[in-house]
Amino acid sequence: MDRDIYYGRVKLDGKENSHTISAAVNYADSLMEFERFAEVKSLLQEVIPMARRVLGETNITTLRLRWLYVVALYKDDSATLADVQEAVTTLETIANWWNRVLGPARDETVSVQAALASAREALSERETSSGMATRTRAARARPSEEE
Repeated sequence: MDRDIYYGRVKLDGKENSHTISAAVNYADSLMEFERFAEVKSLLQEVIPMARRVLGETNITTLRLRWLYVVALYKDDSATLADVQEAVTTLETIANWWNRVLGPARDETVSVQAALASAREALSERETSSGMATRTRAARARPSEEE
C-alpha cells in the first residue's frame, strides 16, 4: 500500500516534492518492518539526495531517511565492515542533530540513540570477527614448526 502511495505521489507531484519525500519515508518504514533491507537501500539512495536538496540537510524528514538508510545498511546480512562503520558514523551525526533539533526527551531521540548503540554493537562484533579471521589467515600463512 505504501509503495502505491509513494509511486502515486511520484506521478502526481514528481520526485522532488516534499509530499513525495514524506511518502518515501512511509514506504521505507514499511519495507524495514519486513526486513527488506536491499529495497530500502535502493529506494533511499535515490531519495536522500533529493531530500537534502528540497528539504535541507537538517530537516527532520531528511534525518529520518538517513536514519532508515543506515539501519538498513548495517542490519543487512551482506553488510561489510565498511558499511557498518559508515552506519555508526552517520548515526552519530544524526543523533547529534536529532538531540539539538528535538531535544533529548523525545521518543525519536531515544530511538536514534538506541539505533546508534545497536550499530556500535554490530561494529564491535564485526571488528572482532574480522580480527579473528585476520589472525586465522595469518596463522595459516605461517609455516609450522614441525615442517
